[in-house]
Formats: sequence, C-alpha cells, structure tokens
Amino acid sequence: MEKPVSTSIRQLSAHVGQIVELKGWVYNIRSSGKLRFLQMRDGTGIVQVVWFKGAVSEETFAQLDTLTQESSIVVTGKVKVETRAEGGTELDGQTLRILQIAVDYPIGPKEHGPDFLLSNRHLWLRSRKPHAILRIRDRFIKAVRDFFDQDGFTLVDTPIFTPAACEGTTTLFETEYFGQKAYLSQSGQLYAEAAAMAFGKAYCFGPTFRAEKSKTRRHLTEFWMIEPEVAFNDLDANMVLAERFLEYCVQYVLKECALEFKILGRDTTKLQNVKAPFPRISYDEAIQRLKEKNIPCEWGTDFGAPEETALAEQFDKPVFVHRFPAHIKAFYMKADPTNPKLALGMDCLAPEGYGEIIGGGQREESIEVLQSRIKEHGLKEENFSWYLDLRRFGSVPHSGFGLGLERTLSWICGLEHLREAAPFPRMMYRIYP
Repeated sequence: MEKPVSTSIRQLSAHVGQIVELKGWVYNIRSSGKLRFLQMRDGTGIVQVVWFKGAVSEETFAQLDTLTQESSIVVTGKVKVETRAEGGTELDGQTLRILQIAVDYPIGPKEHGPDFLLSNRHLWLRSRKPHAILRIRDRFIKAVRDFFDQDGFTLVDTPIFTPAACEGTTTLFETEYFGQKAYLSQSGQLYAEAAAMAFGKAYCFGPTFRAEKSKTRRHLTEFWMIEPEVAFNDLDANMVLAERFLEYCVQYVLKECALEFKILGRDTTKLQNVKAPFPRISYDEAIQRLKEKNIPCEWGTDFGAPEETALAEQFDKPVFVHRFPAHIKAFYMKADPTNPKLALGMDCLAPEGYGEIIGGGQREESIEVLQSRIKEHGLKEENFSWYLDLRRFGSVPHSGFGLGLERTLSWICGLEHLREAAPFPRMMYRIYP
C-alpha cells in the first residue's frame, strides 16, 4: 500500500490523487445506507471524507458509527477533486484511528444564546464563525508587522504596569505594586514617544486596559492597540501614515482571507474602497454637516456613536475628522498655532456604523506648555518627570496614533459586537473563561 503523506486540509489541493494522513476532529457525520459522510476539521479547514462499506474493513465501518462531534481522530484516504466542496477536494476514506470519543459536547447545531457561547468560549472557538474571525485577526496582525517592517519602524514593547494615567484618570485599573500604587496601561503611547526619540520611527503593539463601566457593543475592558510614533511628523504626515497603514492591512486580509469572509457572509465591496487618500473634514465642518442632517450637536462636545455614524455614512471609505476642541483632548495634544482653541488631533471613522477606529495627532513638544497642561488636567508633574525629559533633551515635533484592533476587526468582519473579535473577551461582567 502507498505510504500516506502527512498533510493539512488547507494543503489538500496539492495532493490530488495521493494517499494522505489527516489528524483532527469530527465536525459532523451522517449516514446514507452503505455510505458514511464524515466532515473533519484540523484547524486549517474542513473536508468531507467519504467511506464506502465495501471499500474498508467491517471494523473500520463499525467504528464510524461510534464517532461523535469533536472526537479526535487520525484518518487516511485518497484525495480527489470535488468542485462543490469548499476547498475543492474530498477524501475517499481508507483507515480510521480514534484517539478519544467526545461525550456530550455542549455546542451543537441548534441556536445558542450569547451568554452560553461566551461561557463556553474555549470550545466555541472551534466553530466556523469564530474560527474565521480569528483567522482574519491573525492575518491582519501579520499585515501590521509587515507594514511597519517595510516602512523602517522598530517595534518597542511598552510596560503594562504604569505609574500614571495616559488617557485620563477615570478609567484606570488600579493595583498594589510592592507598597505603591500602579495601574494597568491605558496606552503605550507615552513610552512609544520615548522610543521615537531613540529610533525616529517606532511602534508598540500590545494589550491595553480601560475600566469603563460600559456595556455597549463598542467597548471591552481589555483590548489590543497598535500605536506608531514618528519624530518630525506633523498632523498631516500622521494622517498620511494612518491611511497608508489602514489601506495596506485591509487589502492584505481581503486577499488572504477570501474563504473566511465567505464563511462570515461578509460583503467586502465597501472594503475594496479602503484606499488612500481618505477624505478629510475639520471638526467645524463635521458640526456643520451634522446640523444639516438635523442631528443635535453643540460645538465643543465630543462625538458619540450616532454622530460618528452620521458623518461616516456620507463617504464610501474611512474619513478623517481633525482639529477637535483642545479641551476635550488629552494633555499631550498640541494646540493649533492658528487657533489655540483647537488641538492638532484626528480621528479616523470607519464606514457602516463602526465609528472611530484610529485616534491620534501631533504631540506638544514644548516643555513649558506641557507642564502647564499637566497642571490644568489635575495631574502630578512628578509622575511625568521622565516624559518631560523627552522635551528637555532634543525635543522635536512628532506625532502618532492608536488603532484599536478589535474595533477595526469588528468593522472588517461586519460583526455586531466587538467581543467576537477577541479570542477571550473581557467585559464589565465577564472574566471567565
């Protein structure tokens, strides 16, 4: 007998006509007279293995009837073309080895509520939809790394324990740290600025934490952020970097994950429009556009989900809103030299009602101005002594932004709630599993 080739389901099209060995789990099995149709998954895909009663031993055929969903198995079979199959191939089964029979697997083909599925998230990841989402997440992260590598950036990991707030003191997770207070990082930005002064172009990418008492579909208490910082970049250069970055990552996953988007039923037509340049409107223009749509808004207030949705739906690709009122932005944001009431900040709003996915801007490079802003925001200057050193020793204009990974993936995948974009989401009332 021909020795089987050990391979994966994703690679089966390269082995048509050959005998292969697959290791995986039972996704489904059904009977039809002298035939058994076994759907098998191995983490890379799903394939149907067809078993003919007269073509395999009686023992093997009898074993097929003992299989249950998620039982672990090793099979051998001959690969053949099947154009109706998802991957274009099918297997004629030859041998079966059962590693373990799964009993009473809790997630079946029936409908389950979101709370049940979240409580069983460790098992739900095996199902087609979450599996497809996390595959897209994986490819998006690869695109992030590739883009910054190709653009001359250096990755610098930033700490999760921090001594002070970056994005405001009301959403901090506080913890005891050997006799002193510490906080879980809200953002790696301040440390990424230090890295930019060392490397010119740097970025950090890691988990961030916000103790927001929010149960909306747009919030998690733990999420991942991609945060580049660039020395000598102003606000305009920052927006150019952001749109180039987003275009690269979105177009990459569209190319790499066609099957996953099909599984999700995602219409990718609008994603194909995500190409630079993106439209740019000022905060003042945004206010005017909202008033023209009879959406209540006052100058000086930040935009929420209804306002962001109303603005984004006027464009067929992401849109930048820039130069927000300075008083609603963080202490480190540089004021517009032509109008100190405005900050040189920008948000990038995604289409289709997903709102802000990028926030950033130009940082204040003057130590005197920064000291006064720290005081105005009720922060302690001693907590930012090291940060002020960046302005004491070789200060330069610089800018950067943060992209929330889960919120961006929610938009790309067309999800109802961004908890689906995280492997094990952390929310206000959920920390298990």
